[in-house]
Amino acid sequence: MKKLNTGIEEMDRRTIADGLSRLLADTYMVYLQTHNFHWNVTGPLFGSLHPMLEKQYKELAEATDLIAERIRALGFPAPATLMEFAELTSIKEGRGVPKAEDMIEILVDGHEAIVRRTRDIVPMITEYYDESTLTLLADRRLAHEKTAWMLRSIL
Repeated sequence: MKKLNTGIEEMDRRTIADGLSRLLADTYMVYLQTHNFHWNVTGPLFGSLHPMLEKQYKELAEATDLIAERIRALGFPAPATLMEFAELTSIKEGRGVPKAEDMIEILVDGHEAIVRRTRDIVPMITEYYDESTLTLLADRRLAHEKTAWMLRSIL
């Protein structure tokens, strides 16, 4: 493959890609939780949560693709295995099927963790003048803040 020459040095691109890899892992873990809860939610909140969670996991699946493609555009492979995601994520995986209210709290925590992760990455991106990644992070942060607010409003 031809050497990448976009104005950001390889070590700087590596730093950004590493941060994005952690964001990808967090996003994928929240995607899995959301899909799990969509499948397994029961009780009085089923009618409202089931379709809401479907919309959210589809949006998260698209987000993982955007983040992975940005990592690739920076010249590095995107993590793509559960083992890699488990090593990179800050999201704790639970067991069993929680009650609907607990599902909502778990998802709010996950979305807020992703918001914090995007904030952690911003200083390195600003330092290297990577506006493309900065735009991606701003879009992701806005989506996760909105989703956390909507979920929190149910409680």
